[in-house]
Amino acid sequence: MKLWQKTTNSKQEVEQFTVGKDPEFDILLAPYDVLGSMAHAAMLETIGLLTAEENKILQKGLLEIYEEIKQGKLAIEPGVEDVHSQVELLLTQRYGAVGKKLHSGRSRNDQVLVDLKLFYRDAIREIFEEANSLADLLIQLAETHKEDLMPGYTHTQLAMPSSFGLWFASFAEGLSEDLSLLQVAFDLSNKNPLGSAAGYGSSFPLDRTMTTRLLGFADLHHNVINAQNSRGKTERTIAFALAGMAGTLNKLSSDAVLFCNQHFGFISFPDELTTGSSIMPHKKNPDVFELIRAKTNQIQSLPGTLGFLLTNLTTGYHRDMQLLKEEIFPALESMRSCLQMSHFMLKSIQVRKNILDDPFYMHLFSVEVVNELVLKGVPFRDAYKQVGEDIEAKRFVPNQDKVNHSHEGSMGNLCLAEIRTKLEFVCAKFDFKEIDNAVEALLN
Repeated sequence: MKLWQKTTNSKQEVEQFTVGKDPEFDILLAPYDVLGSMAHAAMLETIGLLTAEENKILQKGLLEIYEEIKQGKLAIEPGVEDVHSQVELLLTQRYGAVGKKLHSGRSRNDQVLVDLKLFYRDAIREIFEEANSLADLLIQLAETHKEDLMPGYTHTQLAMPSSFGLWFASFAEGLSEDLSLLQVAFDLSNKNPLGSAAGYGSSFPLDRTMTTRLLGFADLHHNVINAQNSRGKTERTIAFALAGMAGTLNKLSSDAVLFCNQHFGFISFPDELTTGSSIMPHKKNPDVFELIRAKTNQIQSLPGTLGFLLTNLTTGYHRDMQLLKEEIFPALESMRSCLQMSHFMLKSIQVRKNILDDPFYMHLFSVEVVNELVLKGVPFRDAYKQVGEDIEAKRFVPNQDKVNHSHEGSMGNLCLAEIRTKLEFVCAKFDFKEIDNAVEALLN
């Protein structure tokens, strides 16, 4: 069964190629397809395309299917093209001709698009919650380890003194900035495309404001062509947001892998959070962070992949867009699991104390000594030259206990309260309450 089928069937080869992997991803869209249909049916009653009794029957049938989906009982039957066809088929089988009326005033184009918007809203919410939780943990770790010094690097060479507090706080603030990008993607996902039909509207007097309210959307795509053109644009915006957050986790995981190395030994984790070797009994491998590093690299490639897929598409729907799901759906799940596992690992991180007491790190303090000379009135260039000559002559012996950084965002002034305020400010922009209320009302 296909929503577009008339009397002639497509060749089996054409059908298999065009359907592709869609059934795998359609199951994920199933509950959202039902929610969209419930709102659409309620709206059809208000404009006279369904009677009150017909709407009541459809709402009952759709709620039954929704419960079956939640229980994992829905399957796309052989010969049924997609989840949208499956839902309509079940309604028709169970309740007769009224099931065939549900599609009035909509196209599969806007039906799929509203399903995707609803799916993305929930997927972004899960990522938001994991990112917020991880950022909160990082702020706690920064406070706990603000006095624990560690080397800072530029060009992967020893540079200046740093601290674990500074290191942890950098990722907390980075995630708050990543959430700002994610919030833009959420806003775009939280606009209602239903009623745009195939992309050019409908001759029926559809009440698009009503379906916007019923589905808890913050707004609608007013122009029907723009509504259809938002497919691809929404995914690309999500991809950029995911890539930014993946970049933050990638740097964190790369650092963690390096700092676990015995030559560094800055951090460690309990044995049960590492893996071993089949032949080397001493090994404690940071496999979790290595996989986070790899997965976040995959996610960072997503904007480019989607960009190529969407290049040169004219206004309106194209079947090319079907392939967006194959890229964006796994990326959303991968991002969520990377955030979750980063939190899981960092809860048990063990930080080595007094790292910079080792004379090996004395050159890290060269800038401190230069600055001390400047404070005594020595011109900076002269102070720099003097310390450089002392290092070359091997007579440089700094005071490794003395590090005095007090400006905003430095080791002695981590600005954790300001970072937390920034995090809370962006988190407040994610409004899930209206969505929850709308969905609950629709299901009840």
